[in-house]
Amino acid sequence: MATKRRRLGNPLALAVMVLLTERPMHPYEIAQTLRRRGKDSSLKINYGSLYTVVQNLEKHGFVEVAEVQRQGNRPERTLYGITDAGRVEATEWLSDLLAVPVAEFPIFEAALSLMGVLHPDEVARLLAERLGGLDVRAAALRGVLDKLQETLPRLFLIESEYELHMVEAEAAWVRGFLAELQAGTFPGVREWRTFHDTGEIPEAYRKAEGGDVNGP
Repeated sequence: MATKRRRLGNPLALAVMVLLTERPMHPYEIAQTLRRRGKDSSLKINYGSLYTVVQNLEKHGFVEVAEVQRQGNRPERTLYGITDAGRVEATEWLSDLLAVPVAEFPIFEAALSLMGVLHPDEVARLLAERLGGLDVRAAALRGVLDKLQETLPRLFLIESEYELHMVEAEAAWVRGFLAELQAGTFPGVREWRTFHDTGEIPEAYRKAEGGDVNGP
Protein backbone atom coordinates (compact mmCIF):
# COMPACT_ATOMS: atom_id res chain seq x y z
CA MET A 1 0.00 0.00 0.00
CA ALA A 2 1.41 3.40 -1.00
CA THR A 3 1.14 6.53 1.09
CA LYS A 4 -1.17 9.27 -0.13
CA ARG A 5 0.49 12.31 -1.70
CA ARG A 6 -0.25 15.22 0.60
CA ARG A 7 -0.45 18.96 0.08
CA LEU A 8 2.02 19.45 2.94
CA GLY A 9 4.88 17.02 3.47
CA ASN A 10 6.84 18.58 6.33
CA PRO A 11 6.50 16.38 9.46
CA LEU A 12 6.52 19.58 11.50
CA ALA A 13 3.12 20.41 9.97
CA LEU A 14 1.76 17.14 11.32
CA ALA A 15 3.22 17.87 14.76
CA VAL A 16 1.56 21.31 14.77
CA MET A 17 -1.84 19.87 13.88
CA VAL A 18 -1.57 17.15 16.51
CA LEU A 19 -0.59 19.70 19.15
CA LEU A 20 -3.46 22.02 18.21
CA THR A 21 -5.95 19.22 18.83
CA GLU A 22 -5.28 19.95 22.52
CA ARG A 23 -6.09 23.70 22.40
CA PRO A 24 -5.41 26.84 20.34
CA MET A 25 -1.84 28.15 20.59
CA HIS A 26 0.43 30.91 19.34
CA PRO A 27 3.27 29.71 17.04
CA TYR A 28 5.89 30.58 19.65
CA GLU A 29 3.99 28.58 22.26
CA ILE A 30 3.79 25.66 19.83
CA ALA A 31 7.58 25.71 19.42
CA GLN A 32 8.15 25.93 23.18
CA THR A 33 5.73 23.10 23.90
CA LEU A 34 7.32 20.81 21.30
CA ARG A 35 10.78 21.51 22.75
CA ARG A 36 9.59 21.04 26.33
CA ARG A 37 8.20 17.63 25.39
CA GLY A 38 11.46 16.64 23.71
CA LYS A 39 10.05 16.54 20.18
CA ASP A 40 13.06 18.51 18.88
CA SER A 41 14.99 15.23 18.99
CA SER A 42 12.86 13.90 16.13
CA LEU A 43 11.78 17.15 14.44
CA LYS A 44 13.69 20.20 13.22
CA ILE A 45 12.10 23.09 15.09
CA ASN A 46 12.87 26.77 14.78
CA TYR A 47 10.51 29.69 15.14
CA GLY A 48 10.92 31.01 11.59
CA SER A 49 10.14 27.73 9.85
CA LEU A 50 7.34 26.98 12.31
CA TYR A 51 5.61 30.26 11.52
CA THR A 52 5.79 29.41 7.79
CA VAL A 53 4.34 25.97 8.49
CA VAL A 54 1.43 27.49 10.40
CA GLN A 55 0.77 29.93 7.55
CA ASN A 56 0.77 27.06 5.03
CA LEU A 57 -1.61 25.06 7.22
CA GLU A 58 -3.94 28.06 7.35
CA LYS A 59 -3.69 28.47 3.58
CA HIS A 60 -4.86 24.88 3.07
CA GLY A 61 -7.66 25.20 5.60
CA PHE A 62 -6.16 22.87 8.21
CA VAL A 63 -5.82 25.53 10.94
CA GLU A 64 -7.56 28.84 11.49
CA VAL A 65 -7.25 31.92 13.66
CA ALA A 66 -9.00 31.14 16.93
CA GLU A 67 -8.25 34.33 18.85
CA VAL A 68 -6.19 37.53 18.70
CA GLN A 69 -4.90 38.52 22.13
CA ARG A 70 -3.98 42.09 23.08
CA GLN A 71 -2.19 42.87 26.34
CA GLY A 72 -1.39 46.54 26.91
CA ASN A 73 1.37 47.81 24.66
CA ARG A 74 2.63 44.33 23.77
CA PRO A 75 2.28 43.11 20.15
CA GLU A 76 -0.84 41.18 19.24
CA ARG A 77 -0.66 37.40 19.69
CA THR A 78 -2.56 35.32 17.16
CA LEU A 79 -3.72 31.95 18.45
CA TYR A 80 -4.43 29.21 15.93
CA GLY A 81 -6.78 26.26 16.31
CA ILE A 82 -7.24 23.15 14.21
CA THR A 83 -10.18 22.86 11.79
CA ASP A 84 -12.29 19.79 11.08
CA ALA A 85 -10.34 19.35 7.83
CA GLY A 86 -7.14 19.57 9.83
CA ARG A 87 -8.26 16.84 12.20
CA VAL A 88 -9.03 14.56 9.27
CA GLU A 89 -5.71 15.37 7.59
CA ALA A 90 -3.71 14.79 10.78
CA THR A 91 -5.45 11.47 11.47
CA GLU A 92 -5.03 10.15 7.93
CA TRP A 93 -1.42 11.36 7.63
CA LEU A 94 -0.36 9.86 10.95
CA SER A 95 -2.13 6.59 10.12
CA ASP A 96 -0.21 6.38 6.83
CA LEU A 97 3.12 7.02 8.52
CA LEU A 98 2.50 4.33 11.12
CA ALA A 99 1.18 1.69 8.72
CA VAL A 100 3.12 2.06 5.46
CA PRO A 101 6.91 1.54 5.25
CA VAL A 102 8.67 3.96 2.89
CA ALA A 103 12.22 4.25 1.55
CA GLU A 104 13.84 7.07 3.56
CA PHE A 105 17.34 7.02 1.99
CA PRO A 106 19.47 7.39 5.14
CA ILE A 107 22.84 9.01 4.47
CA PHE A 108 24.79 6.15 6.11
CA GLU A 109 23.24 3.72 3.63
CA ALA A 110 24.39 5.96 0.78
CA ALA A 111 27.92 6.04 2.24
CA LEU A 112 28.00 2.24 2.47
CA SER A 113 27.02 1.96 -1.19
CA LEU A 114 30.04 4.09 -2.17
CA MET A 115 32.67 2.90 0.32
CA GLY A 116 34.54 0.81 -2.26
CA VAL A 117 36.48 3.93 -3.26
CA LEU A 118 38.25 3.74 0.12
CA HIS A 119 40.82 1.13 1.17
CA PRO A 120 39.25 -1.57 3.37
CA ASP A 121 41.69 -0.74 6.19
CA GLU A 122 40.49 2.88 6.10
CA VAL A 123 36.86 1.75 6.07
CA ALA A 124 37.57 -0.41 9.12
CA ARG A 125 39.15 2.54 10.91
CA LEU A 126 36.23 4.80 10.11
CA LEU A 127 33.66 2.21 11.15
CA ALA A 128 35.47 1.68 14.44
CA GLU A 129 35.20 5.43 15.02
CA ARG A 130 31.49 5.34 14.14
CA LEU A 131 30.91 2.40 16.44
CA GLY A 132 32.43 4.30 19.34
CA GLY A 133 30.08 7.21 18.66
CA LEU A 134 27.07 4.90 18.43
CA ASP A 135 27.92 3.23 21.74
CA VAL A 136 28.23 6.62 23.44
CA ARG A 137 24.94 7.78 21.94
CA ALA A 138 23.16 4.59 22.99
CA ALA A 139 24.46 4.91 26.54
CA ALA A 140 23.30 8.55 26.72
CA LEU A 141 19.84 7.70 25.37
CA ARG A 142 19.52 4.80 27.77
CA GLY A 143 20.42 7.04 30.69
CA VAL A 144 17.91 9.71 29.67
CA LEU A 145 15.15 7.14 29.17
CA ASP A 146 15.80 5.49 32.52
CA LYS A 147 15.53 8.87 34.21
CA LEU A 148 12.44 10.08 32.36
CA GLN A 149 10.60 6.78 32.84
CA GLU A 150 10.52 7.56 36.54
CA THR A 151 8.07 10.42 35.96
CA LEU A 152 6.61 10.13 32.44
CA PRO A 153 4.32 7.51 30.87
CA ARG A 154 5.95 5.32 28.22
CA LEU A 155 3.61 6.80 25.59
CA PHE A 156 5.40 10.15 25.88
CA LEU A 157 8.82 8.52 25.44
CA ILE A 158 8.11 6.00 22.71
CA GLU A 159 10.02 7.85 19.98
CA SER A 160 13.12 7.99 22.20
CA GLU A 161 12.74 4.27 22.89
CA TYR A 162 12.57 3.63 19.14
CA GLU A 163 15.64 5.82 18.56
CA LEU A 164 17.58 3.84 21.17
CA HIS A 165 16.67 0.54 19.54
CA MET A 166 17.66 1.85 16.10
CA VAL A 167 21.02 3.06 17.42
CA GLU A 168 21.63 -0.28 19.14
CA ALA A 169 20.66 -2.19 16.00
CA GLU A 170 23.01 -0.09 13.85
CA ALA A 171 25.81 -0.57 16.37
CA ALA A 172 25.29 -4.34 16.34
CA TRP A 173 25.42 -4.44 12.53
CA VAL A 174 28.50 -2.19 12.32
CA ARG A 175 30.23 -4.30 14.99
CA GLY A 176 29.61 -7.47 12.97
CA PHE A 177 30.69 -5.97 9.66
CA LEU A 178 33.79 -4.47 11.25
CA ALA A 179 34.73 -7.85 12.71
CA GLU A 180 34.53 -9.37 9.20
CA LEU A 181 36.77 -6.68 7.76
CA GLN A 182 39.34 -7.01 10.54
CA ALA A 183 39.39 -10.81 10.30
CA GLY A 184 39.56 -10.76 6.49
CA THR A 185 36.44 -12.93 6.20
CA PHE A 186 34.29 -10.39 4.37
CA PRO A 187 33.61 -11.87 0.89
CA GLY A 188 35.66 -10.07 -1.78
CA VAL A 189 37.87 -8.18 0.67
CA ARG A 190 41.00 -9.63 -0.98
CA GLU A 191 40.01 -8.21 -4.38
CA TRP A 192 39.00 -4.94 -2.76
CA ARG A 193 42.40 -4.68 -1.09
CA THR A 194 44.25 -5.64 -4.29
CA PHE A 195 42.46 -2.94 -6.24
CA HIS A 196 43.69 -0.27 -3.83
CA ASP A 197 47.18 -1.71 -3.35
CA THR A 198 47.97 -2.22 -7.06
CA GLY A 199 45.48 -0.06 -8.95
CA GLU A 200 44.50 -3.09 -11.03
CA ILE A 201 40.82 -3.86 -11.45
CA PRO A 202 40.17 -7.47 -10.30
CA GLU A 203 38.57 -9.84 -12.79
CA ALA A 204 35.56 -10.24 -10.52
CA TYR A 205 34.96 -6.48 -10.77
CA ARG A 206 35.23 -6.56 -14.57
CA LYS A 207 32.66 -9.34 -14.75
CA ALA A 208 30.32 -7.47 -12.43
CA GLU A 209 30.64 -4.26 -14.43
CA GLY A 210 29.96 -6.17 -17.63
CA GLY A 211 27.03 -8.00 -16.15
CA ASP A 212 28.80 -11.36 -16.64
CA VAL A 213 28.71 -12.22 -12.95
CA ASN A 214 28.07 -15.94 -13.60
CA GLY A 215 30.50 -16.31 -16.50
CA PRO A 216 33.71 -18.38 -16.47
